[in-house]
Amino acid sequence: MVQQARLLLWRALAVCALALGMVGVVVPGLPTVPFLLLAAWAGAKSWPALERWLVEHPRWGDAIRQWREKRAIPRRAKWAANAMMLASAIILQFTAESAWLRFGVPALLLVVATWHWTRPEPD
Repeated sequence: MVQQARLLLWRALAVCALALGMVGVVVPGLPTVPFLLLAAWAGAKSWPALERWLVEHPRWGDAIRQWREKRAIPRRAKWAANAMMLASAIILQFTAESAWLRFGVPALLLVVATWHWTRPEPD
């Protein structure tokens, strides 16, 4: 019974992450690949067919495999993510009333951007 509940939770996480990834395909600023990475990871724990489909997908499979094998992020993805984070930080400067939001979130985004640029790039 506990095993079935655990399996269902992993599958639910995989489906939710996959759904968010698909929304990210059409909504600018919402990342796709990180959600697909999460879906593949959760799928590996509960749904091998979903994991295999994601890893072999013609559009997204290469990014998933590169991350798994080398923890690599393509340069284009780094630039896109950093551009979205910069745009978010600029918008926060004009819209957030809280000083914590205006300065804390951009500081966190800077940490994430730095981390992105320390990751290797695929061959």
